[in-house]
Amino acid sequence: MSHSFVSSIVWQRLDASGHDYAALEHSAHGPRLSGCAVFVEDGLNCLLRYQVDCAPDWSTRRVEVNGYRGGDAVDLLLEADAEGRWRLNGAEQPQVRGCVDIDLAFTPATNLLPIRRGRPDIGAALELSAAWLQFPALTLAPLPQRYTRLSEFGYRYESRQGAFQAELSVSPDGLPRDYQGLWREAR
Repeated sequence: MSHSFVSSIVWQRLDASGHDYAALEHSAHGPRLSGCAVFVEDGLNCLLRYQVDCAPDWSTRRVEVNGYRGGDAVDLLLEADAEGRWRLNGAEQPQVRGCVDIDLAFTPATNLLPIRRGRPDIGAALELSAAWLQFPALTLAPLPQRYTRLSEFGYRYESRQGAFQAELSVSPDGLPRDYQGLWREAR
């Protein structure tokens, strides 16, 4: 399967030591978001490679996460079907049934998915519940989210009923450039 490269970015983590590289590609089957996050979490060195394959409408279909959390190997396969049924390493995950997007807790990359899929007008909001891969637990939970488009490339992101809020600025492709207080594009 051939992929066409669209764009890439490197982020610097602001709240802890770390960086993340992400690339966005397109194929006949849909968009692919892939990357590698290297960071320190709770005193443990972490390296996580991720690949998110989407349907043409930007809905998540397959996610691979592998690497290391300290000395422990991480090897996860998440799959979602068109009916919103999710599996994690083959085990059904009924708690996230109906979720369309994956949210990988260790990277800002997956904020791209609902932004590209929803593309709300300026002043409008997109509300959804994402399948949140929590870190360091590596378990799935539903995460209600709201993206309010503030400008051509600006969004306010809210989760946990507004308990968490951050401003995002994104590239024309939708990749976050600045994620208030957590990540910024490395220059």
